Parts: sequence; structure tokens; C-alpha cells
Amino acid sequence: MASGDLASPAISDALVILGAAGLVIPVFTRFRITPVIGFILIGIAVGPYGLGQLVFERPWLEHITISDPEALEPFAEFGIILLLFAIGLELSFKRLWQLRRLVFGLGAAELLIGGVILAIVLSMMGQFWTGALALGFALAFSSTAIVLPISGTSSPVGRAALSMLLFEDIMIVPIVFILGAMAPNAASEGWEGLVTTLWQGAAVIAVMMIAGRIALPRLFAQAARTKSPELFLAAAMLVVIGASLATAAVGLSPIVGALIAGLLIAETEYHQEVEGIMEPFKGLALGIFLITVGMTIDLATIWEYFGLIATAVIGVLLFKAVLTGVLLRLMGARRSTAAETGILMASPSETTLIVLTAASSALLIQPGTAQFWQIVTAIGLTVTPLLARLGRIVARRVEPAPELPADDDGKGKVIVVGIGRVGRLVAQMLKAHDKPYVAIDSDADLIEYAKREGYRATFGDAARGGSLARLGVENAPAIVLTMDEPVLAARLVSKLRSEYPDLLIVSRARDIAHAAELYRAGASHAVPETLEAALQLSEAVLVDIGVAMGPVIASIHEKRDEFRDLIEKEGALSYKPKLRSSTVDG
Repeated sequence: MASGDLASPAISDALVILGAAGLVIPVFTRFRITPVIGFILIGIAVGPYGLGQLVFERPWLEHITISDPEALEPFAEFGIILLLFAIGLELSFKRLWQLRRLVFGLGAAELLIGGVILAIVLSMMGQFWTGALALGFALAFSSTAIVLPISGTSSPVGRAALSMLLFEDIMIVPIVFILGAMAPNAASEGWEGLVTTLWQGAAVIAVMMIAGRIALPRLFAQAARTKSPELFLAAAMLVVIGASLATAAVGLSPIVGALIAGLLIAETEYHQEVEGIMEPFKGLALGIFLITVGMTIDLATIWEYFGLIATAVIGVLLFKAVLTGVLLRLMGARRSTAAETGILMASPSETTLIVLTAASSALLIQPGTAQFWQIVTAIGLTVTPLLARLGRIVARRVEPAPELPADDDGKGKVIVVGIGRVGRLVAQMLKAHDKPYVAIDSDADLIEYAKREGYRATFGDAARGGSLARLGVENAPAIVLTMDEPVLAARLVSKLRSEYPDLLIVSRARDIAHAAELYRAGASHAVPETLEAALQLSEAVLVDIGVAMGPVIASIHEKRDEFRDLIEKEGALSYKPKLRSSTVDG
């Protein structure tokens, strides 16, 4: 083989894609930005409308651009299949049941009402009704990949977003089913072809549901017995490709079969193993899909039709934000929650790109129309982090967090440093026993959330002079450090001990070594979270498997004494530190 053959177009393109993945994922993760945006931007840069158009003038650019974008389309389609398969694996009937009111109430209203209204507007603008329906529901989707990492799932905004996104994930099945059913008769076959595709597709799906429940547990049980990850991967790929081909054979989209395959495997005990094995392939395949989307975006076209594209982006964002906010208010959400969630959920989704691709393949919309809305969607995905920040700002304006009530009793209050998960639990326990407290944190978003949830919290940096003094630390009966920052905790303990020799200082410790350091710095109590978790786990399992409570408590005493000696030795202390658990005091 000649040396020049090593740099074939296929190998060159593969190197560009792998290099993009190796660059985008760590860099964007470092800055807490979803790689979705990075892959789209890479696609713009290396595509035919980016650096690719300079290859004839600068031949060396061929090595960092995609030479044949059309050759990537099969891989992009496979990326979509794996994405839908992964969504099916992540769905759980238990999760749906816990959020059933929000999922099937708020989620259904948000997607169906939004999709129908958008379809009506697009139809009035001249789009044929089938294409308008596909575009309306495509634009009604919001981004699971971007929104949930921003909102989380525990806050009011996170729970509302999760419920709507769950319903959208569920509705991918019927929406793609309908688009796939329309594909064979998109030209002129009429309703007869549509009905034929529907009943054949329904029959295939029914067979898959029945056969899958019987065959899949046996298939993966056999793969598990071999203890071979390769066989597990092969079995998973066999299932997803087979299901995709089955639905494609009757005229439906192959991604319908992929999603159903994921749902069926999710009902088996092997779904976590399959999900873990498929995760790297899903990310890379999705990256290829997003790169191909980026390659379709012509910056010159955006500039030429800037006004029209900007109008479409702003119109979609405004409509979805208002609709979601109004629906949340009608369901009893606070004004701040409704405003922040509405703005966060306003942009289209990576699922929008999937539906647009499916609609274009089914000839429901023209390629130019698909490209226009892909550009709108890509811009919407890119600005989602900015929308999240805007949502928080608007939420504070429409419903300011309650101010910290002024002290009127002159008594000292326990100061809780950090109002995260641990800090909130400490505050709850203090409140349950009628002990006054005040929490301080340097994270403005955490303070806003804590205030809205009824916690007595204020913004400030405990490490800076004056913040704790303003809260009356000299009169505080105790100060509790809950942050998971070992170096900062040790410095703060040392500073507090030097300034307030008699102050009770209780600090969260990461492990035994950190606890020893905190005791050495002057902490009254340091609670190693790993130690306490291990002792409580041991207590629970020993009692529940039949060991008498007395010997269990005695063994915990012994183990605690061992750790006392270890902390005393490692911290060079002149006393044995006190360690506490939920069962016994040491």
C-alpha cells in the first residue's frame, strides 16, 4: 500500500470526527456547556460552508475538514437510532408514575397545545398541513440534553422541566410513528396507503412487544452468563438493529423500532449494563449526527436571510416561553418558577433535529425548509445557556425572594455556612427543635432557592472578613460548616478558632484524614461523611439479617474507638476526638 493511500478521504474524515469529539467533550464539559453546542459549531467550521470551501485555495485544509458530507449520512442516521434507543433505556414506568400529574397534565398540554398552535400558524403561512404538523411538533420539543443539566431535577424548576421532557420523550413514539406512516403516501397514495402502513406497523409493534418480553430476558441472561462485555454489546446491537429494520420494512421510521427496543430492554434487569456499554457509542454517534447538522448551516445564508431567521428564532422562543409559563401558572406554580421554566424551555431541541430529518426523509417538508428550521434550531440550542441565565434574572424580578427578617430578640443564632443539600438538612433539624439559625452562602442561586423554600438564608462569603461578624458570630451558640471544600473548611476553622476561642465549631469532613486536619485546626467536632455512612450501612444490614442490636452497637463502639485513635494519631491531638452516629454517642 502506498503511503499516500493512508490518508484516504474516509480515514481523514474519521480523524476529524474523532479529533472533534476529543476536543469538544472535555473542553465544553470543563466550562459546564453541553457538547451538543460544540458538535454543531465543529460541523459549521469543518463543513462545506466553513473551512471546506477554502480547500481548493488551501489544500492542507483537506486534512481538517469533511471531504464528503453525504458519506456521513448513514452514520448520522445510526446516531439518531442510538439516541432514541438510549431514551427508551432511560424511561421508567416508576418515574412516570411519581410525576404522573405533571407529566400527563403539564407535559401533555405543553407539547400538544404548542405543537397544534405552531402547526396552525405555519399552515396559515402556506405550509401544507402535513408538513406544518411535522414542523409544529418538531419545534414544540425542548432539549433534554441541555435543559436538565442546567435545571437539575430537585428544584421546582427542575421538576417542572423533567415532567415536560419526560412526556416529550414518550411522545416521540407516536409522533415518529405518524411521520413514518405518512412517508409511503407522501406523494399521492392517499389515505389507503396511510391506513395500510398504520395497521402493518401496529402489527409489527405488537409482535415486538410480545416477543421482546419473552425473548429479551433470555437473550441477555445468556450473554450475562458468559461474563463477556463484547457479547452484551453484540446482543444490544442485534436487538436495536433488528427492531429498526423490522419497523423500516413496513414503512415506518427505523427510529420507532429503536425506541421500542430501548423500552423493552428497560423492563429487564439488564438495562443498566446495556446502558453503560452503549453510552460511549451513543455519544459518538450523536456527535456525528450533530456535526452533519452543523455542516448544513450556511453562515452566508444566515447573513443573507438574517431578518427572517432572527424573526423565526425570536418568535419560537417567545411563543414557547409564554405558553409554558401560562400553563405552569394555571397549574399553581409560583410566578418565579413559571417565568424561569418557561424561558429555559423555550428553545427547540436536538429531538427537533431528529423530527425534521424524519419529516424531510418522508418528503413531508422540502430540503430547503428543513435546512431553514435546522438553522433556527441550532441557534436556539446555542443560546439555551443564555436563556437559563435570563430566566433566573426574570424570576427574581417578577417575584423577589423574601428578605431575611430583622433580628428582634437579641439572641444568638446558630450560623450554618453553606445552604446546599447538607446545609438545608441541618437547617431543617434546627427548625424542628425550635433553635434559631441563619444560613450564609456565596452562591446567589442557592440563596434564592433557599429563600423561596422558606429557609432563613442570606448571601455572603464566610471566608471574607465581616460577613460572619454581620450575622453576630460573637454571640452565636455554634457555627456549622457544611461545604464540601476541604481546604476552605480547614482555613475557616483555623480563623474562627483564633478569633473566637470559645465558639462551638462543627464541621463536615470528607474522610478520616480531613477530620484529623480539622481537629488540628481547632474544630470542636468534625464529622467524616464516609465514616458515618459506612457505620450506618453496617448497622442497617447487620440488624436486618438477624444480628442482635446489642452486639451491633458494641461493634460500632469498637470501630468508633479505632477511628478515634486513628484521628488522634494522625492529627497529633492530645485528646480523643468525639465521634457521633445516629445510634450511639461516642
